[in-house]
Parts: sequence; structure tokens; C-alpha cells
Amino acid sequence: MSEAPRDAPFATIDWSRPWLAPYREVGAPLAAAVAAGGSVAAALDAASAAPRFVPADALPPDEPYETFVARTGSVPTRDNLHDFFNGLVWLVEPALKSRLNALHVAALTAGGVQARRGPLRDAATLVDENGALFDGPPELLDALIARDWLRLFVELRPLWREARLRLIGHALLEKLEAPRKLICAHVLIGGVDMLDRALDPARLAAKPFAPLPVLGVPDWWAANEAVDFYADAAVFRPPRTSLAGSAGESG
Repeated sequence: MSEAPRDAPFATIDWSRPWLAPYREVGAPLAAAVAAGGSVAAALDAASAAPRFVPADALPPDEPYETFVARTGSVPTRDNLHDFFNGLVWLVEPALKSRLNALHVAALTAGGVQARRGPLRDAATLVDENGALFDGPPELLDALIARDWLRLFVELRPLWREARLRLIGHALLEKLEAPRKLICAHVLIGGVDMLDRALDPARLAAKPFAPLPVLGVPDWWAANEAVDFYADAAVFRPPRTSLAGSAGESG
């Protein structure tokens, strides 16, 4: 079987997906440029004054990625969907991405490159790769933290009209190109206007994440109109004793 051309995934991004709404206006023409044969770095760079987007081989082999970004104001970028969505979040949420980069650089400056990233860098990576920001009525926030899925998604369904959920993890956006019920975000409570609190180093290092199976969000997936969608205990799991557990593929 022949391998699909590199530009194929960019031509088939479904920009009507609700989780892509914050990125659609900027992202759709850039994806079209890549699908027409351009590189991901060139497409992103044409839309950005800062940071710049450069080919991945611009990163020296002996320099950490985050340090290079901070030192040069340039983001090394490969020709794949993962790096495309990373760049797209940079374009739409530059303050968020700059803050995450600064957290990494501060930790590297303090402790150098270690075999393990440590709690703060690990948490910052989770946000960067799989994070979401969520704000809304207190009843929704309480139900999310309690993992009371039926209350969150069924009983309080009308309140979702007042909620603000933004997916910011570029790996999460990439995974949702092939939507699966198990896909789950690491949620920080608070919107983009509350970054100082959401990304406070001491708070973030404690991994204050709530898991959210994103296809359970009202109006995000047609199948969740049926109440029994939420009866799948492999996805909508009961609470654990801590919210710091894994949230990458299930709740």
C-alpha cells in the first residue's frame, strides 16, 4: 500500500468541528497552504510577526527546545499535524504559549537538564500537549471536579450555554482528528483571562487537573444526545481520591 502524501491530513481537517472554532479563521487558510504543497513552518511564519516558525533542523542538537524558543524567538517546526496545531495555538494564544515556555526555561535555568522533567515541567507539558481551559457557572465546575458525569452533562446540560471551554493542547487537537470517545483533556479551571492563576508555578506543579472526556460536551458530538452515552464506565469513570491522575485517554 502506498504511503499517503504529507499534505493529505491538512486537506481533510474538518474545520466545522466545534473544538476548532477558536482556531478556524486563522487555521483554515494555513492548512490550505500546506495542502497546496507549502511547508508547515513557512505557512505559520507567513501569518506571524512573533514568534517566527523555522524548520525543525534549526534546533541545535545540544540545546533544549524550550531554551531555543526563548533565546531566538523561533519555534522549530516539523511538517506534520502535531507541529501545525502547536503553531496554531501559538498564533491564537501567544500569551499562554509564552507563559508555558517561560515556566520551562525558569525550571531549566534553576536545575539544568535532568533525566526527569520534574513536577513543574511535567505539568506544563501536560497543559501544552493535552490541556484545556474551562470556566462557567459554579454548578458546572463543582460537578466537573466531583466527576459527577450525569449531573455535569445531563442534569446541568442547559448551563453549558454559559460555559467557556477552550482546548489548548496541540496533541489533543491532533488526536481529535480521529475522534474517539476515550479522548480526555487535562482541564485547568479558569479562562485565558485568568492565566496568572491557572499557571501559577506552585499551583501548577501540584497538577490541579480535572479530566474531561471531550466528546461528552453538549453539542460537540451527536451521539451524546442519548443519555446512555454517559453510561460507559470505561470513559466516564467514578471519582478517584486525587485529580492529579492521568487524563489523556479516559476520565
